[in-house]
Amino acid sequence: MENIEITNARQNNLKNISIKIPKYKIVVFTGVSGSGKSSLVFETIGAEAQRQINETQNSFIRNRLQHYGIPDVDKIENLNVPIIINQKRLGGNARSTVGTAADVYASLRLLFSRMGHPFVGYSNVFSFNNPQGMCPECEGLGIVQTVNVTTLIDQTKSLNEGAIKFPTFQPGGWRLTRYTQSGYFDNDKKLKDFTAKEWDILLYEPEHKPKCPDKNWGKTVKYEGIIPRIEKTFLKKDSKENITRKDALSNVVITKACPSCQGKRLNEKILSCKIKGKNIADCTALSIDELLEFIQSLKSEAYEVIIKELSAKLQNIINIGLQYLTLDRSTNSLSGGESQRIKMVRNLGNSLVDLLYIFDEPSIGLHPKDLQNINAIIQQIKDKGNSVLVVEHDPDIIKMADWVIDMGPGSGKSGGEVIYEGDFGGLRKSKGKTGSYFKEKPVIKNQFRKANGYLEIKNASLHNLKDISVNIPTGIMTVVTGVAGSGKSTLINHILPLFYPNLTVIDQSLFTASARSNLLTYLNISDTVRKLFAESNHVSEKLFSRNSEGACRNCRGLGVEKIDLAFMDDIEQPCEVCGGSGFDPKVQQYQYHQKTIVEVMNMTVLDAQHFFTDKNILKNFDLLAKLGLDYLMLGQRLDSFSGGERQRLKLTRELKNTHQIIVLDEPSTGLHPSDTQKLLSFFSDLVDQYNTLIVIEHNLDIIAQADWIIDIGPGAGKFGGKVLFEGTPDALLKNKISYTAEFLRKHIE
Repeated sequence: MENIEITNARQNNLKNISIKIPKYKIVVFTGVSGSGKSSLVFETIGAEAQRQINETQNSFIRNRLQHYGIPDVDKIENLNVPIIINQKRLGGNARSTVGTAADVYASLRLLFSRMGHPFVGYSNVFSFNNPQGMCPECEGLGIVQTVNVTTLIDQTKSLNEGAIKFPTFQPGGWRLTRYTQSGYFDNDKKLKDFTAKEWDILLYEPEHKPKCPDKNWGKTVKYEGIIPRIEKTFLKKDSKENITRKDALSNVVITKACPSCQGKRLNEKILSCKIKGKNIADCTALSIDELLEFIQSLKSEAYEVIIKELSAKLQNIINIGLQYLTLDRSTNSLSGGESQRIKMVRNLGNSLVDLLYIFDEPSIGLHPKDLQNINAIIQQIKDKGNSVLVVEHDPDIIKMADWVIDMGPGSGKSGGEVIYEGDFGGLRKSKGKTGSYFKEKPVIKNQFRKANGYLEIKNASLHNLKDISVNIPTGIMTVVTGVAGSGKSTLINHILPLFYPNLTVIDQSLFTASARSNLLTYLNISDTVRKLFAESNHVSEKLFSRNSEGACRNCRGLGVEKIDLAFMDDIEQPCEVCGGSGFDPKVQQYQYHQKTIVEVMNMTVLDAQHFFTDKNILKNFDLLAKLGLDYLMLGQRLDSFSGGERQRLKLTRELKNTHQIIVLDEPSTGLHPSDTQKLLSFFSDLVDQYNTLIVIEHNLDIIAQADWIIDIGPGAGKFGGKVLFEGTPDALLKNKISYTAEFLRKHIE
């Protein structure tokens, strides 16, 4: 029982793999993107373990669990109960905070209910989700929505000219008559000429019967100022109308801290309870490291157990490099990497053993210094008697493995095999791309482009930035570095656009696209492909579209059908009429160069490069290959791409442009080290096109090839926010205070 044994795995591109994976070890799976790592680890091992656990539950509970299909594998033996820690953002609603997600807030509530004075109730009343604890005005959300007068009112117009910029308050709209017929205003007077009293009546007056209204005013009709009226009609949570006016509302509504509780979410009674002068909201507003200092300063023999437990939980968050967060921060503002680390912390507190932990690139968003902590935590999880599987590209995590399984040799159809299995020492001598990366000695750039000007930032003080001024060179590639939470993103993503609003920011956010969008539609070449099929078969182009005449009648072109299992979960499975292609089976009779449209949609970019001859199509595919994306399938849905893939896809649209300032946030995310070189040569092309490139990055291979480096630090949160270094990579090596310098030296040695 010392191995998980897999026999003949064929999920996605896996080529009938049979393999033994050692238990109670840290096993790292490597290989280029698309080589089959996730197919083996998540979609075969993880999915099967999760599915078998779900099967043990009763139907009521199964109905509420995520549904896992049966993976394409003959058998898997000796599986453990899985805990899958992926990069799905924690999301959650406005009531989910770092404190609740990391399982710390409950301990803090307990402490206040025991040690706080005056006594206001037991621990549950300190919850902002409890009616006895929440602020009555914002109902525990800490924020209220209100109307932004400057965007709502055009002061240069009169009421008759349409000064109120909101549907049904415009001339001819029925709501406007409540103001024009009220008898309070000269309807042709510009609003900028209103007296203070007129403004007050127009905007804020509470509901009442007007004294001298127009003759058309209804007998029972009451007058009410615009602001309370819009708030009541559109912003109250049980308002029916806010759904219908979403677009109009987004222009005039602002969210601000609740005036009653100042954003603290709790009512006055609960906030009156204090420990050493601080109430519970003061504590959740401290950064985690400051909160730990405060908790450790408390002395109480009676409650020593609670203090110790709370301290240990906070220390775990600090160890994982998130000391800059506050417990009151909402989880939907966290990045994927931060979310993953919060999930890690949550699992450190449990006392379960003999579990199978599966991590998805835990290095994402982390500086090499922070990685040491991650490594220590993964080690701790293993030492408790668990098995750990990690899918990872980062050299520092690969080096920590007890056992490495390298997948490849290439992506897509040319992947799906095990290239190497063994310890890290043997990986260097192995044949795959991972092995050859570790064989080569990293190099540092020694010839640098010269700047042709500077972007100036003066006295930046947002978040943790300490009044910093910095010049970012133009016409070259600048890499902005520093530990997670040091202030890099604040400086580049929040401050820089205030000085230079015409930046092009290419991030990892989702595309605004429908479920029917795929790689070909994104590249704007689906019409060209349809035309090739139509011309060689003398039929209509519409036959080769899943949104038109070519759509399968059964699934309407989506390729999947939902099956309603009554009181069990709905499940999605490939449409049985078209086999999941989305095309009407009769379209399969038409071919272009011996291939059907379905076969073309299933091609990878690499296959397509050899298949098509049209120059316009090929230049798109060459671009994707340059970015290490040649394993993507032409018909792959856009909503299935990872953050790193999305960012690199967006990059393809920028090569045509010149004289731009382009900001990239961690473009190496999800890239195998061998593909980093491709990305660097792509960056070179962008700079040769007279663009300025600003890259926020932790990847040492990219840092080593910068023309200019700006290092922010030294630590995270309140310990960061200073400019530690500005200069070339070779000069950075001599710096004694920067963590980036320390790890760059190690990297090159």
